[in-house]
Amino acid sequence: MTRRQAPSVTTSDLQDVQRTLRERMGTHRDDLDDLVRIPSVSAPGFDAAQVRRSAEWVRDKLAERGFQHVRLLEVDGGHPAVYGDHLHAEGAPTLLLYAHHDVQPPGDESLWTSPAFTPTERDGRLYARGAADDKAGVLLHVAAVDAWLQSHASLPVNVKVIVEGEEETGSEHLGDFLGRYRDLLRADVVVVADTDNWQVGVPGLTYLLRGLVDCEVELRGLDHALHSGMYGGPIPDPVTGMVKLLAGLVDDRGVVAIPSFADDVREPSREELARLRALDFDEARFRAESGLLDGVELIGDAGRHPLERLWLQPCVAVIGFDAPAVATASNTLAPAARAAISVRLAPGQDPLRARDLLCRWLQERAPWGLQVTVTPGAACAPFVTDPFSGASRPVFEAAARALEAAYGHPVVYQGLGGSIPFLNDITRAFTTDPSRPVPALLLGVEDPDTRAHGIDESLHLGDWARACLGEAYLFAGLAEGVR
Repeated sequence: MTRRQAPSVTTSDLQDVQRTLRERMGTHRDDLDDLVRIPSVSAPGFDAAQVRRSAEWVRDKLAERGFQHVRLLEVDGGHPAVYGDHLHAEGAPTLLLYAHHDVQPPGDESLWTSPAFTPTERDGRLYARGAADDKAGVLLHVAAVDAWLQSHASLPVNVKVIVEGEEETGSEHLGDFLGRYRDLLRADVVVVADTDNWQVGVPGLTYLLRGLVDCEVELRGLDHALHSGMYGGPIPDPVTGMVKLLAGLVDDRGVVAIPSFADDVREPSREELARLRALDFDEARFRAESGLLDGVELIGDAGRHPLERLWLQPCVAVIGFDAPAVATASNTLAPAARAAISVRLAPGQDPLRARDLLCRWLQERAPWGLQVTVTPGAACAPFVTDPFSGASRPVFEAAARALEAAYGHPVVYQGLGGSIPFLNDITRAFTTDPSRPVPALLLGVEDPDTRAHGIDESLHLGDWARACLGEAYLFAGLAEGVR
């Protein structure tokens, strides 16, 4: 990126943007409430019409707030994404603003303190599925652009926005999507609003994400259920077989036990480890934030820092289990059992290799001759960028200044254990010189108590307002500093 010769954004300009945003946050909050009321769960088995309804709502809101060329972007078999732009800052860089409007299933809705799709404010937090992940990210982009258009009728940079509709299902149609829309989306910098801050009031800039692979496995031993007393003993129980199979995925420490699975994990450099260990990490706070009960141990390789285990090592989770429910159980051998398995990948790991190893391991280790069916799922690579060198450095520096001004606190450079399937592919698609990859900024709208994907997901409204202001400031910083 080269420096751009252009009129400077003045302090007065930024004050106008800040004042306008503050005056209009009530409007953006109303918009957020309206959007989270739409149960846009993209997972199979849920109403796809609600995901389309959510996309149409976002399309109409972008147009209402001043975006141009607004439309749905679709590929066969996929949920719709939404596009809009504002491209009138001649000579300025172009930013692609990313968020997603689909959400995770709510889980057992009886466990929510308030209904999952009824936005409810308590103690400065907004509770609802998708309130933080990631409908707050959608409205963050809208609010930042709106603040400039309302106060100046222009933007200091060019912006394109893409609001995806199937991030929560692994962006399964991403290849087709980029094949069709790559040129439309091309940009100089990608800005993602879908990650965590370090703490409430402490902004984070994320430069590392783990990857993800998943699958479903079914064990079947019978063509009908049997009386457990009349047949149990010689006849194997598929549920017990599934428990035995799943237990072998990890060793006694909780480390992935599939042979050679971690052979391609990239070991962190001394500089990376020093940076990680210098962070303000407190194990007691971490346990409290996660809700870990007294006496429950942290797992993984005890020789590695907890943040290294969280950001730089793979891990396995059984995220679903189909077997007879306790409430309706009888003394019966079930014909089959089924489980959903998710594995987070460390930097360096090849997702296709990892998924193949996982599926083959399950296929080959089903006990007692039980019939096994493994259905491969998503395969998303880890994402790593260097915020301290190359083309990314001035972009991260501009972001750090913008966020510090908005939050009144220096940023924390951090990793994140989650995954964003879209990110690697979109930055790779825009990069023409491999030595200068297109920079990607990952901004936080969540915090350690957000409980994304869980019961009582929530958004800290004060931090959301600060994040909106930080992105508005970022537009000015990127217009001034980089191109």
